[in-house]
Amino acid sequence: MTDAGTKAVDAYIAAAPKAAQPRLRQLRKLIKEAAPQAEERLSYGMPYYDYRGRLIYYSAFKNHIGVYPVGEAAQHKELSKFMTGKGTYRFPLDQPMPVDLIRKLVEARVRKNEATS
Repeated sequence: MTDAGTKAVDAYIAAAPKAAQPRLRQLRKLIKEAAPQAEERLSYGMPYYDYRGRLIYYSAFKNHIGVYPVGEAAQHKELSKFMTGKGTYRFPLDQPMPVDLIRKLVEARVRKNEATS
């Protein structure tokens, strides 16, 4: 991971709404565990992870965390209740995040990128 990318994501989390910060740290840790070789970066003003191509983005809002997986693996039936658009998931801050499902999503993105690169 690059220091610049890590510092940029640190700054992003620090500037996010206070209620979202614990969720962002949880999501960041989950992604790093599921995709340990991915590089952490900032693009379009939000954190994303790159491993043989872009894997996943996330962003903080007042009442939810947005998660944006890249590519076909974005269509996960178990996460459909959180889907708000093509490849867009919203996880409300007042509900537990489905960490196991998000981990599966990241792992699927890793496999997809490994298969196509």
